[in-house]
Amino acid sequence: MGGVGVALLLWLQEDAGVGDAAVVVWAALLGSVKTPMLRWCLCGDDAVGDAMVVVFVWGAVKLKLRSPNVDGITSDPQPDWSFDNLLSEIDTIEKKLIVSSKFSVPFTKTQPRELQASKKSNKYSKGFVMHVSDSELEATDSGGEEEDEDSAMVAGTRFSCDEFYMSDDSEESLPLGIPCLMNKVGLVEGALSEFIHDLQFSVKEEVRNQISTLGTDLVDENEKFASVIAQIEKHRESQREKDRKFDLHYQRTIAEALDNHLTAVQRDHEHRSQIEERRLRDDAVREEVKRKEKAQQEKLLQEKIKAEEEARLKAERTEKAKKAALEAEKRAAQEAAVKITVETKTDSAVKTVVDSKETVGQSVVAGNDFKKEVQLSGNITKAARNALELEERRLLTYKELSAKNEAIRLSTNKDYHGHGQHIARRIKTISASIENVRTKSDELVRLINSPECPQSISILMFAEKVVSQSANPQKSFSGIVFAYSRVIVLVTSKIPLAMDILLAELNRACIYTVPKHINYSAAHFKTKDAYYKAIGYEEKDGKIESTDSYVERLSSYMKLYGALVQTEVNGFQNLHGLREGWAWLARFLNALPANLYTAVALQSFLEMAGFALYRRYKTQFEKLLNIIARDFINSLKEGDPELNAKLNKVTVNIRHYMESKKFKKEPDGLQLRSHLDSSSYF
Repeated sequence: MGGVGVALLLWLQEDAGVGDAAVVVWAALLGSVKTPMLRWCLCGDDAVGDAMVVVFVWGAVKLKLRSPNVDGITSDPQPDWSFDNLLSEIDTIEKKLIVSSKFSVPFTKTQPRELQASKKSNKYSKGFVMHVSDSELEATDSGGEEEDEDSAMVAGTRFSCDEFYMSDDSEESLPLGIPCLMNKVGLVEGALSEFIHDLQFSVKEEVRNQISTLGTDLVDENEKFASVIAQIEKHRESQREKDRKFDLHYQRTIAEALDNHLTAVQRDHEHRSQIEERRLRDDAVREEVKRKEKAQQEKLLQEKIKAEEEARLKAERTEKAKKAALEAEKRAAQEAAVKITVETKTDSAVKTVVDSKETVGQSVVAGNDFKKEVQLSGNITKAARNALELEERRLLTYKELSAKNEAIRLSTNKDYHGHGQHIARRIKTISASIENVRTKSDELVRLINSPECPQSISILMFAEKVVSQSANPQKSFSGIVFAYSRVIVLVTSKIPLAMDILLAELNRACIYTVPKHINYSAAHFKTKDAYYKAIGYEEKDGKIESTDSYVERLSSYMKLYGALVQTEVNGFQNLHGLREGWAWLARFLNALPANLYTAVALQSFLEMAGFALYRRYKTQFEKLLNIIARDFINSLKEGDPELNAKLNKVTVNIRHYMESKKFKKEPDGLQLRSHLDSSSYF
């Protein structure tokens, strides 16, 4: 059999839906045919896109072109072509067609086709000669008559297509009467379908491979992810176990620490309880010892007082006997002198007798006064001995200063009344402000030290004016008494003698500032008015002042004294401070009886100095208050019906002061204002 070479050129220009593409497919069918045949088939657009199919069936025929020159393109006179020459020629034709075309071409190739023949094809690659006979073309034009297999043939070079094998016998051997399952298609359609099938198969295979690869990768990733998740869960579980163990250990540690702390607290509490119990026992023992010592001291003191009283009475009796003997001797001497003088001169004797009677009378009167004074101090005066000694020393200083001032006045014959008025004016204008107190104290110090008046006279004037102003205040004395006490402390800290003179003047004006009380005795006082004068009542226009007036003055004096002892000024020394106030309260409770006057004095003193005494002495001061509530208040007895109302009022005030614990609160006016109001002046 002869060989048949078939060259199939497919140029596919893809439509807009597929894209512009050019595909060249060459199919070589090798075999032997009896009748050479050339078929030229041009196909138009199909479902895939614009396509031009050129089919060359090459056999032992001579191929010639019907139109060797088309649009200036001529066939090669030497048609000994290879595949590379064919491809380059096709590219050239395409370019020329694109340039010479009257219509725009939607797709332009920029790269030439590159079809590489297989290795087997290259080995047998040879040139070929194309020649088409006129008889063949005529037969084709006339209706496609079947070529005679025995027609004359022109020898030519065959296509070298070793990869394909086709035989005419295979086609002829098929029985014509057997129906086919599919319609027969042309060679081009078959090749195209096979190409599409191969392309789809390759694409599917590639997609399948990629899907398989992706599936494998996904499985690997899932396995890795599962492994990582398992490791994370394992790590998390181990971490939870560690945390649980740590929490358990931490809770156990906290429980142990809490147990140790509670044990220590309980042990400390027990220790403190033991210490407190031991302290209470020790305090009870000390209190018992103090009580016994105090009882022993009181017993010794009473015995001593009794012995002193007996010795004093014995001394008084001895003194009386001596005075009586002395008076008898004097009278005897006088009588003898009278008898002698009578004998010499009658007139002189008479004169001598008269003088001696006067002398005897004066002696008797002096003896009676001394006796009365001794009885007064021994029987009716109630006061502590050291309080009386302090009073006596102050009065002695006061008398010496008064005598000195009197001598100065007699020697200079100068009137210092105007200087006293300046001092009184400064004292009257004292108000409860810091600036006013500072200013007035400085002015008073300058006046006392002024060279215009002797200092002793100025000091006495200062003491008299302060006491007089406190006895007759023009407004509520409780509001400015602390300002007065501050001025006194500031002045006396620079002039110490002024404190002794002021206290002496205060003791003279109010005996309860000593403290001292005088009991009434009909044997010692001729009238009730005499007794009232002795305890401090004043006489105006021949009449004794009322009890209300006296009690009011007594309260003012005691408020001044109480404010004075509690006053403390930074940078200045109080010469009569809280220590003396505490001593005054102890002497008052030990020596003075309970009555209206002592109750008023006690109430006024506590209202002014109670807060400072409690702040300094704490429980000791509360014990004194308990003594006042237990002994002093219960000892108050009703006497004169006119005094019962006043006494009840004072008693209620004292009880309210202690029960409401007013001693723990600052009294009104203790803190001075930082500015001065015009209404603060008197």
